[in-house]
Amino acid sequence: MPQTETPGTGVSPRIRLRWWTELPLIVLVYGCYSAGRLLARGDVSTAVDHGLAILRLEKFLRINAEHPLNRLFTREAWLGVPADFWYASLHYLVTPAILIWIFRFRSTHYRAVRTWLMTSTFIGLIGFTLLPTCPPRLLAPDEGFVDTMAQYSSYGWWGGEASAPRGLGGMTNQYAAMPSLHVGWALWCGVMLWRYGGTRLTKVLGVAYPLLTATVVMGTANHYLLDAVAGVAVMGVGLLITPYVARAAAAVRARLAPPAVQVLESVRARTAPAAAAVADGSGGAGASIVGGGCQTSTGERIPQQREERFGSGAEPHPAPGDPRDTGERPPDWDLPRPGEVESLGKAR
Repeated sequence: MPQTETPGTGVSPRIRLRWWTELPLIVLVYGCYSAGRLLARGDVSTAVDHGLAILRLEKFLRINAEHPLNRLFTREAWLGVPADFWYASLHYLVTPAILIWIFRFRSTHYRAVRTWLMTSTFIGLIGFTLLPTCPPRLLAPDEGFVDTMAQYSSYGWWGGEASAPRGLGGMTNQYAAMPSLHVGWALWCGVMLWRYGGTRLTKVLGVAYPLLTATVVMGTANHYLLDAVAGVAVMGVGLLITPYVARAAAAVRARLAPPAVQVLESVRARTAPAAAAVADGSGGAGASIVGGGCQTSTGERIPQQREERFGSGAEPHPAPGDPRDTGERPPDWDLPRPGEVESLGKAR
């Protein structure tokens, strides 16, 4: 059963994570993402103006890496064709695969990383709405960009319109270049691989995947360099506000939960400190059951159990701290014992 750690207790109370509840949630978020792209089409002339403004800013800063990469991918088919496949498919495959892997094998972290991904995606939708942007491949030809997806469309399932399958290009918003969620999601995948993979290979993949994705989106003329930077920024903002979103979601779940579930969670919260003490060995396991000066070991219910366990005439070794260890007796120990009275009578 997946668990999550409760801060301050050291105990991980069980939480309910089921694929049949998580899958509809993921589908809902992706549906909102796709619908948001369609609704945020904006005016084409405005989108083109935004694209040209970004390009001019990059040229002024001398960071327009899209031009040389696009020329390379256009000239070398052995680079351009794999790059188009990468752009058209991997974000649909790698991101869900890593999410499922976290769900199955790193479940204590699942809700936090899933919330981070979803929060960042919704922030990206806000960017699409407020700043519709024409990608480099849709600018006028005199800007020097070639649409590699259209150039190599005979190699794949996509048509000349974006990365959608042939005939479905009209169902996508081609002016949602800013920010690049291709890069944002790839960064999320890289962080997951680096942090939770546990091997050198996963760490290498965690670095390589977002870097290669950023190269691909620029080389295929689907995004500007600043689009990629904005995608990274969106993931950063999403990470910062994820704790607040998680708290709000927990409050909503608590408000909507049935009364029986609320009572159970309340009992778990009250018993967590005691369970933590037992787990830490600070109470329970090593404590005597009977107090009041009667020394009993773990498992003894009454003091007489000691005599029954060891038999008549046999006693266990004195417990640490017993006054008999030092030869000193309390005042009441000066009284003769029953066996000593009989031996004294015979001696006389």
